[in-house]
Amino acid sequence: MFEKILIANRGEIALRVLRAAKELGIATVAVHSTADADAMHVKLADESVCIGPPTARDSYLNIPALLAACEITGADAIHPGYGFLSENARFAEILADHDIAFIGPKAEHIRIMGDKIEAKRTAKRLGIPCVPGSEGGITDDEEAMRVGRDIGFPVLVKAAAGGGGRGMKVARTEADLSNALSTARMEAKAAFGDDAVYLEKYLEKPRHIEIQVLGDGRGKAIHLGERDCSLQRRHQKIWEEGPSPALNAEQRIDIGEIVAKAMRELEYIGVGTVEFLYEDGKFYFIEMNTRIQVEHPVTEMITGIDLVNEQIKIAAGSPLTITQEDVRFQGHAIECRVNAEHPATFRPSPGRIAYYHPPGGLGVRVDSAVYQGYMIPPNYDSLVGKLIVHGRTRTEALMRLRRSLDEFIVDGIDTTLPLFRTLVRNADIQNGDYDIHWLEKFLATGGMDPA
Repeated sequence: MFEKILIANRGEIALRVLRAAKELGIATVAVHSTADADAMHVKLADESVCIGPPTARDSYLNIPALLAACEITGADAIHPGYGFLSENARFAEILADHDIAFIGPKAEHIRIMGDKIEAKRTAKRLGIPCVPGSEGGITDDEEAMRVGRDIGFPVLVKAAAGGGGRGMKVARTEADLSNALSTARMEAKAAFGDDAVYLEKYLEKPRHIEIQVLGDGRGKAIHLGERDCSLQRRHQKIWEEGPSPALNAEQRIDIGEIVAKAMRELEYIGVGTVEFLYEDGKFYFIEMNTRIQVEHPVTEMITGIDLVNEQIKIAAGSPLTITQEDVRFQGHAIECRVNAEHPATFRPSPGRIAYYHPPGGLGVRVDSAVYQGYMIPPNYDSLVGKLIVHGRTRTEALMRLRRSLDEFIVDGIDTTLPLFRTLVRNADIQNGDYDIHWLEKFLATGGMDPA
């Protein structure tokens, strides 16, 4: 087992990793920018090191500073959390060169799944169902038109190195394709330094279903069920739940075993999430995230399995001791991502939290690193915390969520709590009748008063 883990992240995920490490008896090192000197994970870690000014490129993305922090503190492993360097294959290789363990997958798997075109090729080879589309990158408009006519319009132009909805444009007709290609390429180049794009069939009313996997790199891998992440704004998830209201037990077992079998063949190590669009009873692979997910607590609540704990033990060389038969799904869980944003306009709202009161009670979990008097900096993402509830049924979980949202108080800044209080009372949400376009349509038709 590791002696000391350096947590190369901030906010609630840094605190989440710190707690798992402490429960395993492992010493912790928090790194922080000057903007995060008063952060909760810094206060609770055994040691802390300031690695730079507020800008991420000079601190949390500063690989030499992270290596120096390991050298200073004697940390023998790094947990990258999510975001920042968590899916940077070169970072994993550099750590290996310095005899520092990377708590994550092999660099080759990060690299494969980080390239959307190569990821799709790999998924096909492993028997994972994929969205119809181009076999590789699109080099010119003529080729794009040929592929578009072959798979049928509308089509989706996507950045090969993309994520978070950037470099992604819909072409509903042949006349829209040229403009969609040029716009997607420009966005991709600006966001990722790579203007390669590819085409996929655009699905009109799909759900976003993701399968949580866990492997030990030795040919053993299991799935831990699915999460439904269909409530999204600009391709960013805000509400996740599991199990999905759209799937039945047979579908759940079938797609889970397809993914687990693929991960066994790949000899994948650690946690990962294979994401699909789901429509008319069919699953279509879109990407794989080779890291812990923001929404991992949903899976933990319905399985009772600590994913970060397992992630650390596997990275330290322990074999996977949980079998597929050991996984038991109990009840229903829902997570809401509470952000420091205006609930209607989504304008960022950094600032000092004047009063903070999280909800509690049976089946209620709040993953957050904020506290009363904490200053949310403007330099990073706007996540205040994640509210996760669990119930014996989806109806019970919704009622528990409604009660918990009414208890949750964050004063001094705008948050998205009012949005969730509206959503949990909406008939479509209560019936589980929504897709990935539902939220944006709801907001566009005045679902939330922008005043």
